[in-house]
Order: sequence, then structure tokens, then C-alpha cells
Amino acid sequence: MLGIVQQDHLTVKSELRLLNQVQEWFEQFCLQHLSQLGWSKTQLDRLNLALAEGFTNAVRHAHHALPPETTIEINVYLWIDRLEIRIWDYGKPFNPDAIAEPEPGTLQVGGYGWFLLRRLADRVVYERGADGRNCLLIVKYSIEAQK
Repeated sequence: MLGIVQQDHLTVKSELRLLNQVQEWFEQFCLQHLSQLGWSKTQLDRLNLALAEGFTNAVRHAHHALPPETTIEINVYLWIDRLEIRIWDYGKPFNPDAIAEPEPGTLQVGGYGWFLLRRLADRVVYERGADGRNCLLIVKYSIEAQK
């Protein structure tokens, strides 16, 4: 198994106004590490959108009944062949596979985020950790790894 090349960590309060800070932190990580490994701007933009979706879902849904001081922890791991984003929240667990995908051409309020994440990333997993937190894992393989 290939080792981790770089990693970083950010902990923020559960507030939507901090989304810009989260995205700027991630962009800085990408500029420092991913662009030199051949990751395209399109790949990085897709990952940044996936991160934004995961973070806002944690704030709006997982932490909606919790105080804004409740933290969200974000870990980024760069491997030789992939990038992993882990977003940890303290909300009640849920099964995203139980969400029905909206039919094409129909409109509904909410329910699109999980399907957007699946289209932006190569692998998306949401599970309960042993410590009582939930982890949203977003994985994107490098273009080289997909060849």
C-alpha cells in the first residue's frame, strides 16, 4: 500500500460563515501539494465543491440542533494515487443510501447533496465512528491512478 505524501487538519465551529475559510485552507493545500503532482484545475475545483457540500451538510443537517460552538473536524490526506477528505461531525447518524434520488426533470426541496457528492468524487462513504462521531469520506483518484 502506498504511503501518505502529505496531510493537513482543520477544526472549525459549526457555522456556515466559515465555509470561505474552509475552502481557502483547502485551496492552499492543493496549491502547495496537488498541482505539482499533475492534478488538474478541474479535479481540484470538483474536490473543493465536494468539500463545500460536505461541510455545509454537516452544519445544516448533522449539527442543526447543536450549538454553533460544536466543532467540525476536516482531515485531508494526499496519497500517491488519491486524495481523501474526511469531515467529522457530531450529529445523529443516518443512512444516505435511504435517500431516494430525485427523478430527472423534477424539482424538490433538498436531497441533492448526496448525489452531487457521488458525481464529484470516485468514492463517498458516510459512517459512524467508534468515538460517536460521523465521518464523511470523499475520495478522488489521480488521473495517473485511473490509467
